[in-house]
Amino acid sequence: MLTRFVMLTLLALSLSVSAAFAQTDCKNLGALDKAYCDENKDLVADAPKAGKCQDPGTLVFTYTPVEDPAVYKDLFTDFQEYLSKATGKKVVYYSVQSNAAEVEAMRSGRLHIAGFSTGPTCFAVNLAGYVPTSVKGYEDKFQGYNLIVIVKKDSPYQKLEDLKGKKLAHTSASSNSGNLAPRALFPKLGLVPDKDYTVVYSGKHDQSVMGVAHGDYDAAAVASDVYDRMVSAGRVEKDSLRVIYRSAMFPTSSFGYWSQLCPELAKKIVDAFNSYRFNDAMKKAFDGADRFYPVTYEKDWAVIREINDSLGIAYTEEGMRKEEEKEAAAKKK
Repeated sequence: MLTRFVMLTLLALSLSVSAAFAQTDCKNLGALDKAYCDENKDLVADAPKAGKCQDPGTLVFTYTPVEDPAVYKDLFTDFQEYLSKATGKKVVYYSVQSNAAEVEAMRSGRLHIAGFSTGPTCFAVNLAGYVPTSVKGYEDKFQGYNLIVIVKKDSPYQKLEDLKGKKLAHTSASSNSGNLAPRALFPKLGLVPDKDYTVVYSGKHDQSVMGVAHGDYDAAAVASDVYDRMVSAGRVEKDSLRVIYRSAMFPTSSFGYWSQLCPELAKKIVDAFNSYRFNDAMKKAFDGADRFYPVTYEKDWAVIREINDSLGIAYTEEGMRKEEEKEAAAKKK
């Protein structure tokens, strides 16, 4: 997690970038930061005005820090080469250690193409000018996931209410399945986070899973796709854990580009996402998905925005800082 010093440094940098890119004649801002504009009202930042777009010599790409960043750096090598040929530019991978760091990297213009986790996608769209264009999927649909709650197989817990007075792992403050969805959905099912059970932030979904397996937590709220991948990879024995809750389906991590890129370059990036087909290693890692399936933030992230709205989450610098501070405070307990 970012230290307070690093967060303040990144905030200062992002503010200077915002001033540099600020749209002074914007007719509709929506929920976006003042650095951007949404005149077509599709909820994502418009392309910059003529003469103000960015055309970097090297494109920087990263994938959400859900699990071990080094694993995904290797996994996306083939796609990076495909992107390089499609855009005519060198593409490099930039490892990030937190959702906040990923958002700020794009906000500052140091990150151009990325995969963001479901929850942080909303912060990236509004704070960093991120434009989601696809998710992992198949020919006829995109790949989704569920919020699940796992416990040890031999534990006495059979339903959510059984976890009252216990220690339940959330992942990070901005994570949808790892924090936001539980806070929005659990109270309706008789379990209020921080009141009925102790929230402990693990940092990542895989760390939550391993924490339950090792007895560090009584239960954990995690993304089903991460859990399934860990079981398939043999990182945790399926028979050692049980799922006691499963939510409706959410979209998986989004992929897209920084809105401030020149439109011609942005189109090449989107076309590359649409035409690329996963190699065998990616199919295996992503549960059989074989391509990037087209989506829009306006339509396909509506359910996520509803969850965030129910929690009163604001997609602002202060809103993100509050979520990070909540997580930091919880980790000190």
